[in-house]
Amino acid sequence: MECVEPAVGVAMTASVESAAAGEPREYAACMTAAVPLPPPAPAPSDPQSIRQQLPPVLVATFDAEWALVLDQAKASKELAGLYNLLNKWRHIAHMEQRDPGSYSRLLDKAEEILRTGRNENAGSIDELRASIAARIGK
Repeated sequence: MECVEPAVGVAMTASVESAAAGEPREYAACMTAAVPLPPPAPAPSDPQSIRQQLPPVLVATFDAEWALVLDQAKASKELAGLYNLLNKWRHIAHMEQRDPGSYSRLLDKAEEILRTGRNENAGSIDELRASIAARIGK
């Protein structure tokens, strides 16, 4: 008997001798391991796929922006705006898949910074430089 654990793909079997008859008996055991799932993959760059990965609260915003940019592309015969919009929303969809609510928090933080003119959580430029230097090993 063989048991394959889909999360790790390892087959585990055990063979032991029966105490009564001295003959081997096979036992299988499935063990689950705490294997983290990979993060969700980014949506393909088409509007339907992006829309499917967005939370319901963002679908209407995406649809409104899509309609506006599509009309602009029709009028100008330029597709750059469409590509930029799809790229933006593809990243938003991926960010929301990994951390639900993150886009709303990002917009709230941006609004706070614009309203107050300050970012209370920001470090100094010297702290940023030191952090970068530490990351690149200088």
